Amino acid sequence: MKETLEKTELQLLQEFALPEISPATDEEIIAYLRRSYQVAEIAAKTERDALILGICEQFGVTVSDEELQAAGDEFRLEHTLLGASETLNWLSFQRITVEDWSSGIKVSLLTKKLKEFLFGAGVDNYYINNRNNFKRVALSQILVRELTEALKIAHAIRQENASFCALALLHSKGKQSKENGGFAGIRFLSELMPDIAQTVSKAKEAEVIGPIETTLGYHIIKIEKWFPSELTESVREEIFESLFQGWLQERLNLELRDKKL
Repeated sequence: MKETLEKTELQLLQEFALPEISPATDEEIIAYLRRSYQVAEIAAKTERDALILGICEQFGVTVSDEELQAAGDEFRLEHTLLGASETLNWLSFQRITVEDWSSGIKVSLLTKKLKEFLFGAGVDNYYINNRNNFKRVALSQILVRELTEALKIAHAIRQENASFCALALLHSKGKQSKENGGFAGIRFLSELMPDIAQTVSKAKEAEVIGPIETTLGYHIIKIEKWFPSELTESVREEIFESLFQGWLQERLNLELRDKKL
């Protein structure tokens, strides 16, 4: 009897035809953003781009056709869009036009050129004055919620020579560190939480520090390796972004204040 019912249910499911779903319209996409509470986030990004474009116009920061073409070629290479058909298929999948795509590349280029226009001359000095923030460190961590547990783990590592990796796999509540046996990656000091960065900056290779309390819980950290500080292209880009975001936030705050007056 049960087997017969299961077969009947299966037949009904197989015979049931799903309704045809048409591609979502722009209005339907906007409605989804509203009901999923994402409008504020998208609106903020839209307003940021509008502010950047306005500032570029004020300062005379422009993008040439040659620069736009080169950026487009670089984008296609990066995304393996090596021919016209691959590019058109990608545009179709993204539901955008060639003009939309070109506009996005142009905004990215203008943003990059504005950063260079505003801060290009000051990056070296900023790096020199904040060199320690750009030291890189490879570290492992065990994150737990309770201080008692953290103290037991730290004692086991220091006094009983317990395996940091094994304890991370057993106890860490941090998803990345638990999955990787404690290893949390290579980070700039400036990327770490302030309380952690302050303690880590004074530690030596192979040293285990903590527990350090943060809003996330208690961290036991092992310094795997220090890397020398150097002004690489990625560090330069991080400095540009940091300076630019701070400057841009000031402009936004001023604009909001002026609107209130």
